[in-house]
Amino acid sequence: MRAGIRLGLDLGDVRIGVARSDPAGMLAVPVEVIPAGPGALSRIAELVVEYEPIEVLLGLPIGLSGREGPAAIKVREFAARLVPVIADTPVRLVDERLSTVTAARAMRAAGTSSAKGRGRVDAAAAAVIVQTALEAERSTGRPAGIAVEAESR
Repeated sequence: MRAGIRLGLDLGDVRIGVARSDPAGMLAVPVEVIPAGPGALSRIAELVVEYEPIEVLLGLPIGLSGREGPAAIKVREFAARLVPVIADTPVRLVDERLSTVTAARAMRAAGTSSAKGRGRVDAAAAAVIVQTALEAERSTGRPAGIAVEAESR
């Protein structure tokens, strides 16, 4: 298991949930919610400078059938725009199947209503993505997900 903070993103049309791991790579915690839109990439770049992660994990929505749909295409396009903005930090796409459902269920169990916690669910979903990636790396000895390569110009 590699030591170092991982920064996780749960990309949505309205909000981007952000979470991070501890430096030991044991536990993921929600950080914040960023409005999706023009300032999102610059805020993520600020968070990369602040937390100095060894990688950024971006949730890739894959259907239960294993197929990628329109949401996955949006994530791949966002990842391609993110890579040059945080050029020295690797970006990996991680299967996020059921991350939002898992986060919402956990928040309901903790007594947070969906109306009050909609933004918090996004950050909690990002934490689920990071935690899932940490567990996968612990079990396989390899970084989770698929590396996003910078486009050659």
